[in-house]
Amino acid sequence: MPRSDIGRVALRWLFLTHRWAGIAACLFFGMWFASGLVMLYMPYPALSPAARWAGAAPIDWSRVDVPAPLATGQGRLLLEMRDTEPVWRIERDDGVIDTVPAQTGAVLPAVDHGYARRVAANFSGTRAIRADQVMRDQWTVAGGFDRHRPLWRVALGDAAGTVIYVSSATGLPVQRTTRVQRIWNWLGSVPHWLYPTVLRQDNAAWRQVVMWVSGPCIAVALTGIWIGILRLRPGQRRYKAGRISPYRGWMLWHHVSGLVGGVFLLGWIVSGWLSVDPGRLFAGGTAPVEALRRYRAIDGDTGPAPARLAMAAPDARTIEITNAAGLPRIVIDRASDHPRFLDTRTMAHPGDATAVIVKASAPLVAGGALWRIDRLTWPDAYWGLTRPLPILRLRFDDHVRTWLYIDPATGDVVERQDRARRLYRWMFDLPHTWDWLWLVASRPVRDLMIWLMSAFGLVVSVSGVWLGYRRLLR
Repeated sequence: MPRSDIGRVALRWLFLTHRWAGIAACLFFGMWFASGLVMLYMPYPALSPAARWAGAAPIDWSRVDVPAPLATGQGRLLLEMRDTEPVWRIERDDGVIDTVPAQTGAVLPAVDHGYARRVAANFSGTRAIRADQVMRDQWTVAGGFDRHRPLWRVALGDAAGTVIYVSSATGLPVQRTTRVQRIWNWLGSVPHWLYPTVLRQDNAAWRQVVMWVSGPCIAVALTGIWIGILRLRPGQRRYKAGRISPYRGWMLWHHVSGLVGGVFLLGWIVSGWLSVDPGRLFAGGTAPVEALRRYRAIDGDTGPAPARLAMAAPDARTIEITNAAGLPRIVIDRASDHPRFLDTRTMAHPGDATAVIVKASAPLVAGGALWRIDRLTWPDAYWGLTRPLPILRLRFDDHVRTWLYIDPATGDVVERQDRARRLYRWMFDLPHTWDWLWLVASRPVRDLMIWLMSAFGLVVSVSGVWLGYRRLLR
């Protein structure tokens, strides 16, 4: 076959692929753009640490007489109230949660129907009207709730239609939704993430669906941009009446909006496809398990005496004991607007421990030496405006160029990044959520830009669906 004929056949298949695959793709495009705009103002329901702290009861120090049960393998150790009982909560490295009464001889009540209603009512300050036990539903389908299942779903009698979910493992609220959140999320996050319970409860199946739906949509976007450029004549050899596009009506809208917004459309679709990390290309590395265990190990059999804790934090709602980097610390109300950090030995505010943290963190990065230390008081490209500051950023010269973000007050390793995770930041987060620092700091500008590009995307989608519908009728 002559080369010119091969070119014509290839061009015809290019048009046919875009035309017919584009009918289904534009339905998804329209859904994603519209739901994305909803998500801009109504995120997926979540009970934040700050909200949990705000709803928690102050620790009843008169009933605390059991010292902190320190043990190897602890991830976190907290003192807080479980209903009316003070408890030590041990969150182990393997994900298991142990709860120990903080009062000698106390017996913790079972997390049953009555308990769940009482806890939800006390947490919210509103009467509970009914409670039922569920393994999962639309608002607790994510894997992060697995260790809390089954959950008690408690409906409150307030005007907002609030529902509180109580963990059967900890006896504490772990999720909260309102009627408005549920309605808008059926128009936002659920369709945008392809997130119905029947699909999302199987993580592997959900990932495959997202990849195999997004993949063909990427092909449609690419072929559309290519065809749009091929059909454009901006030079002297124009179409009739000096037009640079051969189309009219809906086809003209589709052509022009696709050319203007096509690059942004492609960026959103490709980054959305990458959100599930196909092939685990951006999984990143982890710290050596034994080295991390030693870094976080708490020395001793018992912690500070309850009387000392009560004097230091009489109105506290949560007390956390840590020993990361060998720094014995007490963290008071970490999730509040006024967290406090004390040295366990002196019960005074700790001094600068950067040198201790730097020395202790070296074994966490195998095969690499520390080459730079930064104390961030302002976010960088990988540490957003909503993240806690100040933060230590330690850079290592290992083969994956590991960075550790460490809390300077406690020594906790808050985040570990390597080259793959930083690349993921540029490939997914930035092009998909547009959370560049200068844009996030200027929210109206960011919203306006997203609305503008989404408008082009919606025009492309709606015109593509209409054109496909008319062609199917013929």
